[in-house]
Amino acid sequence: MKFICLTVLIINGATDSRSEQYEVVGPVYPVFAVAGEDVILPCSVKPNINVVDMRVEWNRPNLKDSQLVHLYEDHEDRNTDQIQSYRGRTKLNHQELQRGDASLKLSSVQVSDEGRYKCFIQSKSWSDDATVDFIVEVVGCLPVITVDGFDDSGGLRLQCESEGWNPEPDLEWRNSEGISLSSETTDTHRNTDGFSVKHTITIHHSDKIHCRVRLRHHMLEAVIISSSNMFHLWRASAILFSVVVVLSGFAAVLIAVFVHEYREHNQLQTENRRIKHELDELLQSQKIPKVITHLETDMVVHL
Repeated sequence: MKFICLTVLIINGATDSRSEQYEVVGPVYPVFAVAGEDVILPCSVKPNINVVDMRVEWNRPNLKDSQLVHLYEDHEDRNTDQIQSYRGRTKLNHQELQRGDASLKLSSVQVSDEGRYKCFIQSKSWSDDATVDFIVEVVGCLPVITVDGFDDSGGLRLQCESEGWNPEPDLEWRNSEGISLSSETTDTHRNTDGFSVKHTITIHHSDKIHCRVRLRHHMLEAVIISSSNMFHLWRASAILFSVVVVLSGFAAVLIAVFVHEYREHNQLQTENRRIKHELDELLQSQKIPKVITHLETDMVVHL
């Protein structure tokens, strides 16, 4: 009789254990939310059994220090060891726990909330967990288009830049017909304020150019209209520059000729003064009358 009772108890325990087995399920794809908004991180059990009497723990497994985001145990929230930045921002719906839903509500999302979360549910005889990847979206600044001058062929160089995004956004150029234009150079970097993107393009005729920065369903746009006057201005500037170069060369030649003539004139005067000085010394040494000296001097000067 005792053997029969023991067998029944073992069978009942095994049956209860199998009936309490469940699977913790999270989302297949990452969860997105804009910074400052509230978000629900999904987590539930299959089958949808009541988990009110179980332990439900949300944590950040990839953090080095404290990992606890929210703890529900013995029918109440116990967040004494909760990460400081999550204080007052997490909530479990206790009524939904009766239907096997242990999703976590996170209020006033911050960029630092981004990362991987683990939802762990434990009963007396069973436990399982699921992971949730969370991405915080930050919409950056309006893109700014600047004109970076003309290239050698007369093309107008345009640069579009936007900063403060998370995650990395896509930047694209389009013309007035909506046709996508390929960027010539791209530059992306990340700092404490998020991602910054900068693309350049060159156009060769007047058009309405759009610079669009996209992040999923968020989009910011800047527009610039390149008029024909811009290209006329470049052509006029090129012609003016050519004229200036020619005139500068001509002026340089004239200056060179003037300097050459001036040097030759100075050399001739110096030579005349030397001859006159030598003749004066010669006449004085031979005591020739001054009249003759003046006559000879005039002859030297005329020579």
